Amino acid sequence: MFVDSVRFTVSSGKGGSGCSSFRREKFVVKGGPDGGNGGKGGNVVFKVDNNTDTLSWYKGRNILKAKNGQPGMPSNCTGKSGESLILTVPPGTQVIDNSTDEVLLDLLEEGEEIVLLEGGKGGLGNASFKNSRNQVPTYFQPGLPGQELEIRLELKLIADVGLVGYPNVGKSTLISTLSNAAPQIANYEFTTLTPKLGVVEVGDYNSFVMADIPGIIDGASEGRGLGLEFLKHIERTQNLLYMIDMANYRDPIEQYKVLKQEVAKFSDQLSNRKFAIALTKIDAIDQDELNEKCEEFIKSLDLEISKTNQFGFDKTKVYYLQDLTYEKYDNNLPYFILPISSPTHTNTTPLRFALYDLLEQK
Repeated sequence: MFVDSVRFTVSSGKGGSGCSSFRREKFVVKGGPDGGNGGKGGNVVFKVDNNTDTLSWYKGRNILKAKNGQPGMPSNCTGKSGESLILTVPPGTQVIDNSTDEVLLDLLEEGEEIVLLEGGKGGLGNASFKNSRNQVPTYFQPGLPGQELEIRLELKLIADVGLVGYPNVGKSTLISTLSNAAPQIANYEFTTLTPKLGVVEVGDYNSFVMADIPGIIDGASEGRGLGLEFLKHIERTQNLLYMIDMANYRDPIEQYKVLKQEVAKFSDQLSNRKFAIALTKIDAIDQDELNEKCEEFIKSLDLEISKTNQFGFDKTKVYYLQDLTYEKYDNNLPYFILPISSPTHTNTTPLRFALYDLLEQK
């Protein structure tokens, strides 16, 4: 089960109390104080692990506690420190203070370990208070209490390319074609109910991660449909691929405008990421009508149809590609606009290389 948001309380361990004790041994007169110190309480630690991809382990758990430190013992023996509570999370997890909504930790790197709450310090035993003026102390310190905090974990998937489009435009079909991901595919809207990640191989030595999220509809940024809940999963992607259904009853130009608006309403920063456009389901439309629609779409963005073909796009289909021969990449324009068909694999191989090239643009 995919879970990307959980809420619970964590608390570090209480420090163990010190010990009040005196040495009692045959032939040892007035042995003096020998009470040991209490052990330190356990910490609350977050650890990032690539082998996990969901927060489902935390579902239904209300309180998670580290172990308390053990009290000190006679013979100057220090109590055992409490075992730390190690919470394993996938990369991209944010730890948020539930009362203030402050982001306390942003966990991204594999193997990263960060202490969120320190355990309480152990109390001193009576041996620590012995001095020349007080040679028989009887008092000791109690251990300090641990810390408690109500937190919320939010998982934001980390990917190189995020797919953005209306429901049923072919996002799941594309990611299943380009990668080893196996999302549910069906001919109805909102087939994808949870985000999916796939690794796309480019040649023998290169690859990138692609994220498929549930479809976005008009008003997604205001809570309609499933888009708002999962738009956060493309927040960390540095590149977006807008997918426009050419065989849909919705006008392609209108689809693109709505998608751009919803992404911009959700996050200004996200709307300024590098992007490209894929015109999907070209196998379901007449070739002449397709070329006419593609040409109209490209010109509506004040762009010119490309004459370059560095990635080996199908020359019978109208497309756009930024010509970087003499100019630097323009981040405000799509890197390419490409007609594709995932079922027939039309332009899907060139799409891999074009997207990888997009990742390299500065």
